[in-house]
Formats: sequence, C-alpha cells, structure tokens
Amino acid sequence: MFRRKHNTHNNHEDDDVYQEQKINELKATIGPLSGRNAKFCTDPCLRRYLKARSWNVAKAKHMFEESLKWRSTYKPEEIRWNEVAHEGETGKAYRANFMDREGRTVLVLRPGKQNTKSHDNQLRHLVYLIENAILNLPEGQEQTVWLIDFTGWSLSNSVPIKTARETANILQNQYPERLSSAFLYNPPRVFEAFWKVVKLFLDPVTFQKVTFIYPKKEETMELMRKNFDVDTLPMEFGGKNKIEYNHEDYSALMNKDETKSTAIMRELEEKLTLTTNEKCPLEAASETPLVLTQAS
Repeated sequence: MFRRKHNTHNNHEDDDVYQEQKINELKATIGPLSGRNAKFCTDPCLRRYLKARSWNVAKAKHMFEESLKWRSTYKPEEIRWNEVAHEGETGKAYRANFMDREGRTVLVLRPGKQNTKSHDNQLRHLVYLIENAILNLPEGQEQTVWLIDFTGWSLSNSVPIKTARETANILQNQYPERLSSAFLYNPPRVFEAFWKVVKLFLDPVTFQKVTFIYPKKEETMELMRKNFDVDTLPMEFGGKNKIEYNHEDYSALMNKDETKSTAIMRELEEKLTLTTNEKCPLEAASETPLVLTQAS
C-alpha cells in the first residue's frame, strides 16, 4: 500500500573507490570554504548529498550550496530550547529515550497532540529536534528514525498543507539521507486523503522510506518488532514500555544537551587555537556550529 516503483540511487553504496572519487570531484567543484561552512563540508556530509542526487556531482553541488544558503539565514544550530519549548508542551514531537535495533536516534511525532498554529514556530521546533537527534547519534551512525503515532489525529487538527510541504522540503533538501525510515502507526482511513496530497511533495527515495503500520495487520507489526525492541518500544506503538512524555523532564534533558554542546564547543575552540595551519583559527572556532561538527 502506498508504494511506488523507483530506481534505487544506491548502486554505488558499497563501492568505496567510486565514492571517494565522486567526493573529491565534488570538493573540487565546490572550492575552498571557510569558517562554519568548512566544518560542515566533511566527507560524510558530501557523501549524503551525492547519494541524495544519485552521485551526480553537478546536482549534488547545487543541493549542497542551497543548503549552505539556508543554514546561513535560518541558523538551525543557534536555535535554543527555551525558544521552542512551548511547541513541545503536549509531547507532540520529541527525541525518544530509546533507539532502533541499529542504534539510530528515534524521533517520536504525535500529530494528534498539535497545540499551536504558528507555521514558523512549528518548523523551528522540528528543526531543533532534528539537530538534537543528529547530535545524539552514536559514532558511526548518520541516520534517524521517525515514529509517528496517529492517535487523536483528524483533519481538523492536522497541520496545514503548507507546513507539511515545508517539512518535507527541509527534511529532503536540508538534511539529505538523514532519514532511515518513517513508521506511520495506525493512521485513520481519513488520513489517506491527506496523504494523497502530502506524498506529492516527497521524492521517490523519501517516499520509499515511509511504512504504514496497522496494529491489526500482523505483517506490519512484525516490521515493528524487527526494527525495535518491544521492551523499550512505547505501548502506543505496540510495545511494552509504559513510559509517558513529561515536559519538565524533557526540558531538563534538552538543557543538559545544550550544556554538553557548549562544553564540546569549548574543547573544539581550544583545539583550533592550537592549529597553526589555519589562517584564523580563533575566528573559525567562534563560527563553527557544534551540531554540524557533531553531525559530521
């Protein structure tokens, strides 16, 4: 259901020589970067952009440069929890305290608990969570998983199509290859009408990562058990974990992450200060966004 055939862009996924060649080509076409852009432009980062554009260097370059423009104006790494905390009061979106079986960070979304109407604030909240999810990825992991619970969702409390379209744009174009999979849990039949519109905004690769899960369909529930430990999976997703979202506890966690970020940034500044082969190490350190460094 809701599947479309597509040509995979991962033909060169296991060809290290080919990938290195393409990454070097992309570096050459992009040219030298400085400050935060230089820190963002790592090999793993460029690899994600190349994969998202089927290893076409010209298209990957355009996509990458557009992301640099977006980050320079949107400044996602500068968003702070106290600026978006009100968006998360109902627990409509948060980073889970568990991971999938592959060790990927999990974002839980519960659109039925929508509590605001500001398009801009909703997007800033989501961007903050994506950045935080990337920050908390274990070493060697680059992708996240989304779990979307449709309990209480209806067309009356759904986000506007404009917000859904912009969410898809940010995820696909500003965070390419950061999504491993998205599980849509128990969507009501009326959601199909909304989905017919939303799926038009998704490229074939992102579309293929979306899976619909229905509690009464054993084959789909088996996918949940395959991807998650049922002992840690919340009950609303068919697991055994009775955990409930607590906004105060989650706020404390986010503030702790920001404290950790500051400490890592300070350490990075010290290292850059000692680096003699950079033109302006102190300036580079002050401009380097921590989340981008961690994500790379």
